[in-house]
Amino acid sequence: MHEMILILDFGSQYTQLIARRVREMNVYCEIHPWNKCPEITGNIKGVILSGSPFSVRDEASPKPDLTAFKGKLPLLGVCFGAQYLANNFGGEVLPSSIREYGRANLSYVSSDNVLTKGMTNGSQVWMSHGDTIKKVPSNYTIIASTKDVEVAGYHIEGEQTYGIQFHPEVYHSLEGAILLKNFIVTVCGCNQSWTPDSFVDETVKALKEKVGTEKVILGLSGGVDSSVAAVLLHKAIGANLHCIFVDNGLLRKNEFQQVLDSYKHMGLNVKGVDASSKFYAALSGLTDPELKRKAIGKVFIDVFDEESKLVDDAKWLGQGTIYPDVIESVSVNGGPSQTIKSHHNVGGLPDYMKLQVVEPLRLLFKDEVRRIGRSMQIDEALLGRHPFPGPGLGIRILGEVTAEKVRILQEVDAIFINGLKEDGLYDDVWQAGAIFLPIQSVGVMGDERTYENAVALRAVSSTDGMTADWCHLPYEFLAKISNQIINQVKGINRVTYDISSKPPATIEWE
Repeated sequence: MHEMILILDFGSQYTQLIARRVREMNVYCEIHPWNKCPEITGNIKGVILSGSPFSVRDEASPKPDLTAFKGKLPLLGVCFGAQYLANNFGGEVLPSSIREYGRANLSYVSSDNVLTKGMTNGSQVWMSHGDTIKKVPSNYTIIASTKDVEVAGYHIEGEQTYGIQFHPEVYHSLEGAILLKNFIVTVCGCNQSWTPDSFVDETVKALKEKVGTEKVILGLSGGVDSSVAAVLLHKAIGANLHCIFVDNGLLRKNEFQQVLDSYKHMGLNVKGVDASSKFYAALSGLTDPELKRKAIGKVFIDVFDEESKLVDDAKWLGQGTIYPDVIESVSVNGGPSQTIKSHHNVGGLPDYMKLQVVEPLRLLFKDEVRRIGRSMQIDEALLGRHPFPGPGLGIRILGEVTAEKVRILQEVDAIFINGLKEDGLYDDVWQAGAIFLPIQSVGVMGDERTYENAVALRAVSSTDGMTADWCHLPYEFLAKISNQIINQVKGINRVTYDISSKPPATIEWE
C-alpha cells in the first residue's frame, strides 16, 4: 500500500484543494468525513484537519475524536481544524472583532520552526474565518501572525501537531506550497513516490484482481476521462472490455462519427449506438435542470442495460467518473460537503441492472487524469480536448430541449470552438462552449425586424474544474465570432459572453 496523507473533511469548500496540493507533490491522499475516520494503519504518514462552515463554538459543530492519532502522527489543523485543536485542549476561540476573508499578510513568521521554514515575513495568505483564536494553551508556541490575528499559526510542543488559521492550499497563499511541503515531506517523511507510472501499474493490477476474467461494458464519450479509463481497463482485461459510445442527440456537431473514428487506432472494441430519439422523448416538456439531468441519466442507464444484455455474461459497467464529479454530486465518502449538482455517472445503478460498477479514475482530478493518459502514450490531441459534460448540450440549453434547439446550438458551438482553434486560443482555454438562452430579443437584419434567440459564449481557465475564472479572450476575436454566428446560424440574432467565475457561478449553466 502507498504511503498516504489522511484528510478529515469538516465540510470546507477548500478541502478538495488540500487534496490536490498533496497530490501535486506525488503523495497519495484520501478525504474522509470527520465522523467516519478510517482505521489508522501503518501507511498513513500524517493527518490534515480541514476548514469548516461551522464555528467551533456551535453546539452542532463537528467534534472529532483525535485520540487515534493526535500526538502519535504528524497532525496539521487548517482554519477550523486549528481552532478545534486550540479550543478543545485548553485554549479559547471567540468571534473575531475583525472578520478576515480574503488576502492578508503575515507580519511574523518563525524561521526556526520546521513548518514555516522558508516562508517570509509579509507573505500573502488567504483567510476565511469569522472566529479567532484568542488564547492558546501554555504548550502551544505561536509561529505565525498577521496584523489583525496574533495566532495565525502554532506548534504544540512535544508533538508533531500544528495549527494554521490561513489556507495554504489556496493559490492566493503565495507561500502555501512551502508550508505544505514542509509538513508532508519534512514532518511526515513522505517519499513522493506516487507518480503516474505507479498509478497505472497499481490500478491495472487492482483491476485484474477485481474483475478477473469477467466482461466489462464501458461508456465512451470521446473525452479524456472515459478514454483514459478505457485504456486502463484494456491493459487489465484486454478483449473482455466492450466499449459503447452512445449518441444521445446532445453531442457537438458531427461528434458521433468523429469520436468513433478517433478510437480505431487504439485497439479498443467500440460499438456506436444511436439512442437520440429516446433521450429527446425523455426530455420532452422538462425545464428544471435537475430533472433534465436525472432524465438523461436514466436513459443512459437504460441504454446500457439493453446493450449489456447483448454481451454474454457481462458483469461490470466501467465509468470514467472522476473526483470532482463525486464531490459535486454527493458528500465525499458520505461526509459533510454540500451537494452542488448531480452527475449522470455518479451514485450507483438501479437494482434491476445486474452490473457492478468499476471506476478506475474515481479518486483523480482532471489534471491527474491527463498525466496518467500521457504516461500511457494516449494521443495528445485526445488528451488536450476540453471537458464536455456527460449530459451534453442538454444542460447548455436552458429550458426544454428540442431537436431544433440542439441543431442551432451545435452550429453556434462549432463556430466558437473552431474559431478558438484557428486563432490559436484553444489550448489557452480549459473549457469552452455555447449556451442556448430561454429568451428572444429584437434585432434588425437588413431592413427587417427580427425577434430571435440569444446565446451566451462561455470560456474558462482552470486546472481541475473545482474553481475557474473566465477567459479574457481578445475583443477582436469575440467580435468576429459573434458576427459569424449571427450571419451563419439562422435563428440567432444576439450573442453574449459570460464573465462569471466559479465560485460563485458554476462552469455549466445547469
